[in-house]
Amino acid sequence: MKKILSLILVAFMTILAGCSENSTPKEGEQYQKLATNLSTYRLPPVTEVFSLNCGHCRKMEEVIPQLESLTNQSIGKMHVTFNQSAQVAAMIYYTAEMQLGGQPDHDMMNELFSAVQMGDGATITEKQQAIESVFHSRNLKSPYELEEAQQEQLFRAMQIADEITTKGQINGVPTFIVNGKYMVMTSGHQDAEGIADTINYLTNLK
Repeated sequence: MKKILSLILVAFMTILAGCSENSTPKEGEQYQKLATNLSTYRLPPVTEVFSLNCGHCRKMEEVIPQLESLTNQSIGKMHVTFNQSAQVAAMIYYTAEMQLGGQPDHDMMNELFSAVQMGDGATITEKQQAIESVFHSRNLKSPYELEEAQQEQLFRAMQIADEITTKGQINGVPTFIVNGKYMVMTSGHQDAEGIADTINYLTNLK
């Protein structure tokens, strides 16, 4: 009789454990601590790390407004430089950012993604024209038209982005850096709500 009662108790506890959900994000699954604290770079509390030539980043751009609403945060941007194609795309992004005095708005980001990610059938000339069109439609100089002083400013922005990419050991995008100390593992989430929950948790983590 005691053995039967013990088995029932074990089964009951197992059911309870299965019904309870621990929604607290886990290190190594939903986020990881960065190897180097990047707070000295004065990144926004929540910063999206992306690349204009990344298809997943293009999809994430559509989710940013929802994430900002769910986290009550204005999400900053940082372009990675971890390979040659990312470096070229970073030059395009930071050319826009330095002339605007801040990150491009949602519409311009979408246009930049479209121009950079034109299909393989597009020629180099067609891609350049598409990129120039995004800038010229806003009375901005394209990356191909920068004066020497602007080129130096762009070079400094690229240096900082490269330092953050290297020191943060960022090898994949899109992701988010929170408080300069944590990186969100987007692959460990099912939806925008889950990413927002992790961001909110990390924002308050000491």
